[in-house]
Amino acid sequence: MTIQELQRILDGGESQTVEFKSWIHAGDARKRTQLAVKELVAFANARGGTLFFGVEDDGTVTGCTDYDTQKLMEGVYDSTRPPLFTECDVVHHSAGDVLTIHVEHDGTTYAAADGCCYKRLGKNSKPFYPAELSHRYSVRQTADFSSRIIVESSLDDIDKLRVYELKEKLRARNPESSMPDMDDQPFLEDLELLREDDGFHLTVAGLLFIGKESSIWRLLPQAEVIYLHYSASNLDEYDARMDMKLPILAVLDRISERIQSANKITNVQVGLFRLEIEDFPMRVIQEALLNALAHRDYQSLASVYVKHYPDHIVIENPGGLMDDITPQNIITHVSVPRNKLIAETLQRLKYVQRTGQGVDIIYRDILSSGKPYPEYVASADAVSLSIFSTMENPEFVWFIAHEQEAMHQNFSLPELMTLRYLKDHPKARISDVASSIQTTKEIAHTSCNHLRQAGLIELSGREYQLSARAYEALKDSIGYVRNSVIPYIKAKEMILEYLTSNGSITNAQTRELCGFTRDQAQATLAKMRKAGLVEMVGNRRFAQYVLVKDS
Repeated sequence: MTIQELQRILDGGESQTVEFKSWIHAGDARKRTQLAVKELVAFANARGGTLFFGVEDDGTVTGCTDYDTQKLMEGVYDSTRPPLFTECDVVHHSAGDVLTIHVEHDGTTYAAADGCCYKRLGKNSKPFYPAELSHRYSVRQTADFSSRIIVESSLDDIDKLRVYELKEKLRARNPESSMPDMDDQPFLEDLELLREDDGFHLTVAGLLFIGKESSIWRLLPQAEVIYLHYSASNLDEYDARMDMKLPILAVLDRISERIQSANKITNVQVGLFRLEIEDFPMRVIQEALLNALAHRDYQSLASVYVKHYPDHIVIENPGGLMDDITPQNIITHVSVPRNKLIAETLQRLKYVQRTGQGVDIIYRDILSSGKPYPEYVASADAVSLSIFSTMENPEFVWFIAHEQEAMHQNFSLPELMTLRYLKDHPKARISDVASSIQTTKEIAHTSCNHLRQAGLIELSGREYQLSARAYEALKDSIGYVRNSVIPYIKAKEMILEYLTSNGSITNAQTRELCGFTRDQAQATLAKMRKAGLVEMVGNRRFAQYVLVKDS
């Protein structure tokens, strides 16, 4: 922290995330550690924050002396339960050294070693009483909120009809599974939806899969999904609304039915078969919704919103993207589920093939349907996903379906994205392809090589483009002429004019004249030789090209 940054904080005074403490009036090292523990525990149980030692309540710097930052951090660590990790730094102010001790909020509830617990309230730290300590959830904290035990729950909160439906859906999706034949209680314990801890209690995931609606309202009221429908005549005010505090699969069914009832279908003929392309592919909508429900922050009071417009659907959920996931790497980044037990339960119930595959499916189905890419927008505390209904290019849909049928296999997602990128961009280097499909150059090379072997793309110098067959399938033969023939015609004219004036030309001179790579220059000169326009003299290393003499 710089002096300027410190001064801005001093001028702003104490706040929800800032606390000043005098060093010279705090007594001995033991007393200072006790003061630090109280304030840092309070910050950790709220939004996180920074304690500034050596600053009086009014913001005056009086400084710190004879301090040992390592000893102070270890004192805090040893005096908190669970042990609290802090970051300590020293700012050398003109009025004295200021110690800054910072702590993050990570969702865990912390307390002092003597059992006292605090939480930040405005500018002050207040006692955090047992009734307030996330009182509905087990004190045995875990990084996975969805696996926490709801200590206020009991067997009476289980909706037996939901348990029956869960078993029947699993039986239909995985006929080989023996789990549906189990008694209810062992079945739920095996899924970790029910746990024994001084009696039987539901986990958060359990409540969200087999809990009664009234129990969700009572025990986890923030687990709400709101569906809003907008008409083409009024995009500012919704004309239909559903507020749901229901189990996850019930929410999925209700929203799917609502969207499906308004879905329109476009037919695309592929040989003897006819593809039916929905405005909003239901597998995409369901995967997107399951992702939102599995990854939302259930400690946030905000709701999940599904906004249904005539030409797009927006799904908004509280909780930012995990770790270093961004919209620019969301396809290829390793999945980091915020609610691991929810994600694993969906996988075991065969609602998803594997955890983390949802984004792949969304992109694959969107691309195969010829629709615009889905749009992710992320902030620190929310994520929104927009899915569009417009089929931009029916020829691309036909092309993909036809080629997959001919190959008797589906394109990989990188291959689909590569074809889509080259459809929209006449030429691309391997770095462009890698960036567009959110992967490494090595994987991009593999994708391009497979497509070249299939005769769908070709390499011109160092740039890739769709092949003549692909352009023909896309009913854009002019595009191929524009990308391949016209550059050759222009280069040929420049080379012939140069030869008329200078008599001969080399590969290097061709590159300089036409702005080509070595391979592009070589291919152009070879094409002119084949056409009988030029001939090569000299060996390959020192070759020159001259005009063919009339016989």
